[in-house]
Amino acid sequence: MSIHLSDISVDFSQQFSVKHVTWSLEQGQHWVLVGQNGAGKSALAALLAGHGEIINGTLTTTFKRIALVSYEAQQALIDKEREKDSADILDVVSTPSTVKQILCEDLPDNSKIMDSAGCKRLLNLFEFSDLLTRNFIDLSTGETRKLLLIKALLSQPDLLILDEPFDGLDSKMQDNLRRLLNELHQDICIVFVLNRWSEIPSFVTHYALVVQGQLQSTVNANDIDAIGDLQRLLSLQHDDFILPESDHDITRNHYKPGDTIVSLKSVNIRYPQGAIIENLSWEIKCGQHWQLSGPNGSGKTCLLQLISGDHPQSYVNDIYVFGYQRGSGESIWDIKQNIGFLSNAFHLSYRVNCSLLHVILSGFYDSIGLYQQPSKKQTYLAKQWLTLGGLIEYENTPFQQLSFGDQRLALILRAMVKHPPLLILDEPCNGLDEINRQRVLAVIETITLSDKTSIIYVNHHGDDVIGGIHNHIELEGGSSGSKIYYASINA
Repeated sequence: MSIHLSDISVDFSQQFSVKHVTWSLEQGQHWVLVGQNGAGKSALAALLAGHGEIINGTLTTTFKRIALVSYEAQQALIDKEREKDSADILDVVSTPSTVKQILCEDLPDNSKIMDSAGCKRLLNLFEFSDLLTRNFIDLSTGETRKLLLIKALLSQPDLLILDEPFDGLDSKMQDNLRRLLNELHQDICIVFVLNRWSEIPSFVTHYALVVQGQLQSTVNANDIDAIGDLQRLLSLQHDDFILPESDHDITRNHYKPGDTIVSLKSVNIRYPQGAIIENLSWEIKCGQHWQLSGPNGSGKTCLLQLISGDHPQSYVNDIYVFGYQRGSGESIWDIKQNIGFLSNAFHLSYRVNCSLLHVILSGFYDSIGLYQQPSKKQTYLAKQWLTLGGLIEYENTPFQQLSFGDQRLALILRAMVKHPPLLILDEPCNGLDEINRQRVLAVIETITLSDKTSIIYVNHHGDDVIGGIHNHIELEGGSSGSKIYYASINA
C-alpha cells in the first residue's frame, strides 16, 4: 500500500495552504514531519487524511482506512458538541453526547467493536472504561485526547496520522502509548507531527522538513549526520530575556514577597460519582513558584478552577485569594484581575477572530477579544511582547488564521502582558515547535527571577523543567477503586 502526492497544492483557509508537494509514502515506512510553527506540518498531515481543497496536482492512495488524531480533530468534536448548547434558541431540548456515543460514532459494527478484545484492551490501557457513561463535554483535555486515540485505533487504520499525540497525556499514558505504537508499527504505516525530538520513536524511518507550506527536504533516519544538521537547524539558543515593563496605570500588583496570595484549607471537591479532591490544604506566597503534577483526571483542572474562581464549589470551601475570602461578596473579576491564565481548554475555546495585536491587548482587560480603546503605552507594550515572542510580523493577522502553535504562543504572551501577581500556565508548551518551546521556557524562567509574580506550572514533559521553580504539589490516586485524590506538597 502507498500514498502518492504529485505537485499538489491544497487550500485549507486564507492562511494555511500546501504548495507544490511531491511525496511518496510506502508500506513499511514511518515518517515524522518537522518544522517551525506555522510551517504547514499539520496541514500536510491533514492532506494525507483527505482534508482540504485540492487546487492542482493529484493525490492517489491504496490505503483503505486512514485515521487522523490532531488538535483540529479535537476542536471539531468540541465545536460539534457545543452546537447543541445553542439548541435552546431553536426551542429544542438538547441531550449531551456520552463518551461512548462519541467513541462509537462512524465506526462500522460499533456494537461488536465495543465488545471486542481489542477495544477492551485499549480501554484498559488508557484507563478509560469508567469514562464511557460520562458526558463528552465533561472530559478533561487529556481525556479527550485519549478518546481520539482510542477512536482512531478502533477504526483499524492502514495509515495512522498522529499530530502531537503525546500532548495532554500524563507520563504514564505517554509510556503506554509509546509501547502500543511500538507494537502497531509492524502492521501499519504511521505519520507523526512532532515538535519534541525526544518524542520521535526509534522506529521512524524518514524525516520530512516542512517550510512555508512546502516539503523542503526528506531525510532517511539512517543518515545520522543529516538528522543532526536538521535538528540544529530547528534549534535555537537563547540569551537572557528582558521582559517588557508593566502598565502601572492598569496593573494591580500591590503584593510584597512573602504575602499570602492563595490559601486553601481542607478543600473538598465532590460530585455524585464520588470525591475528586479531599482534605487538601495549600498556600502560595507572593514570589513563590509551584509545579503542579498528577495523572489525567486527578483533579488538576478542578484545583486551578478553585483558585481562578471558575469552579462552583469555590464558595463551599475555605479559600482565600488575593485578600478575599471566597463567598464574601467579591466578584469574579476581583479574582481574575490578579491572574494571567493559559490552559488547553482555554485555547480550544478561544474562538474570537480579532487581530493578534488585539489578542495581546485583551490581556490588560481580562477579556476575550478587545472591547476597550487601549492606550498608546499599552499598544507599545503589546508590540514589545509580540517582538519577544517572535510574532511581531503577524500583529495584524486574524487570530484564527495563525497556526495552532503560534496561537498558543500568543495566548501565553496575553497571559503575561499585565505582569499579574499569579500566572497559571497549564501545559503551556503543547503544540510549540522546538524554537518556540525553548523561547517560552526561557521567558518563564526569566519571570521566576521576579519576586512580584508567582507561577503555577502544570507540565507532563520531563524535558520542560523550569529551573526557577522549586516547589511541587502532586495530586495522587487514592484508595483502590475510588476517585479520591490526595496531594503531596514539597515547598
